[in-house]
Parts: sequence; C-alpha cells; structure tokens
Amino acid sequence: MTPPYSASVRKPKFPVAPLSRPAVQHLQKTLATSVRCQGVGVHSGNTVTMTLSPAPAGSGMTFVRTDLGNIALKASWKTVVDTQFCTTIGDHKGVTVSTVEHLLAALAANGIDNIRVELDGPELPIMDGCSHFFSTLLEQAGTRDQQAPRRILRVLKTVSVAEGSRTATLSPSPFYELSVEFDFGERASIETQHLTFRPSRDNFLNLIAPARTFGLLADAEKLRAVGLAKGASLENTVVYDGSKVLNEEGLRYTDECARHKILDAMGDLHLAGGLILGKFHGVRAGHGLHYKLLQALFADPTQYSVTSGQ
Repeated sequence: MTPPYSASVRKPKFPVAPLSRPAVQHLQKTLATSVRCQGVGVHSGNTVTMTLSPAPAGSGMTFVRTDLGNIALKASWKTVVDTQFCTTIGDHKGVTVSTVEHLLAALAANGIDNIRVELDGPELPIMDGCSHFFSTLLEQAGTRDQQAPRRILRVLKTVSVAEGSRTATLSPSPFYELSVEFDFGERASIETQHLTFRPSRDNFLNLIAPARTFGLLADAEKLRAVGLAKGASLENTVVYDGSKVLNEEGLRYTDECARHKILDAMGDLHLAGGLILGKFHGVRAGHGLHYKLLQALFADPTQYSVTSGQ
C-alpha cells in the first residue's frame, strides 16, 4: 500500500506553461512493477482500491473490475459510454469504470501504452482532484520499454466539432501540442485563461499534473441533490462562488482551470491509442467534445494515418 499522499506544489512565476521540446518515445512502454493506492470515488464517496500492473506489449490499457469477478474493459474511444461530469468506459452488459481521465493523462505523459488497472469499485479514486498523485505513483512503479513499436497517430486534416460557442479541434502538426481557452462565460466573472503546452513527462509533472478539477458552488449543490459528487470536497476540487475561490489555500496556479483543461484533454485523447502527432485546440471544451472529436477524426480514414515508431 502506498503511503498517504501529501502534495507540495509551488505556484509558478510564469502565467502559462512554456513551449518545450517533446520527448518522443518510439517503443511501447509498460510499468516495471505493480503499485497500489486507495482513495474515495468522487461521485459514490466510497473507498476504492486501485492496483496498477505491467501488461504485455500490444495489450493496451485494460481496466478490471475485481468486485465483479475480474470483468475487463479496454480503455478506448470506442468503449466510451458517458461523458457527463467525467469520462466513463463500459461494455454492452452495462459494466462501467468512470473518472478515468486523470490517470490516463499521467499515462499519456509517461508514454505508457500497456497497463492493467484493477479496481474494486466503479470509479477511480479522485485523490486530490488532479494527476499529481498518479504521476508520482507511476514514478514509484518505474517503467520499461517493450520490444514492440509504438502506435503513432498522425493528424492529416483539420477536424473540428462544436456545441454552441464551445469547440474542439485537431489539426496537423509534426509534434503533439495542446492549447485551450477557458472561462465560465456569464456564470462566473473570471478572465479568460489561455494556455499552450507540449507534453513531456517532466514538464507535465511540474506544470499540469497538480492542477485540480474545479467547478461552481451552485453546480456542486445540484449534483449532491441528485446523489452525485458524494466524495467531492474542498480537498479535491477547486470551488468557485462567482469569482471567489472557496478553498482556504487558494489556487495552485493563477490559471489552474486552463491547466486542468489541458490535463483532461490529454487523458481523453489518450483513448485514441498511442502517440498523437497533431495539435489540439479547445475553447471551453470538455469530455463530451473530446469524445466527439475522436469520433469525427476516426470517421474518415483520409483525416489520419497510423504508423509504427521506428
């Protein structure tokens, strides 16, 4: 069992994450050993035990419900069944695993394609609402290269989806880059946050992983009224009441919302499988638009190519 997590995060002196040279990995990768953690599910409020283990080359990311007799679910854009409040994967029998995006973001940053994730409940533990704990857990496990080429997904044409003023776009690029624009619109008066980020393991751990999930107080009250967000608290969620942050310690970054939007996008887009060579741009985008964007991309084979790393 891993020790209790204690985050120590310094606020950066810069407003956005700097552009940096991406660390491209051409071989598939898995964990070097198994690690375990325990925490509460953000919606159920129940304690969840999660074990991360190595997996064979080419097996992908598999989530296993040990409480249901080891039913296995492949993590893929094809198995997404719900994107309301979080990203949920499932099968035709109704077995689901929810809130997968924060772990997937850490896996993407570490270039991990193959992993077995065992859970004794229907959702991943929320920990402190970000990917920092999962990133440090992966460091504890260590990683190893596998003797198989990595799947590389190249975006060949610009693909975009929209819901009103909210948009998500993937366009051709020689590297993986994500940029976001975020504000609450008329619901809360915060300045629009802009962020551009090129992922690597180290800059993700320092600049993106500690950014927590966030929301408005009015929404939190509505969710609890319908039996959701039972595990949500100021210990794992940044809560805004208008433009005021209710968390006693304040923000970890002045643009923490935008950084968490990058985190969510990285997690959701890792469901494409492999390394993406393309640029993502989101304007108030969320899990639903990320999923629709992957659907739109894969709907037309002329919009992408899949090759193996050399």
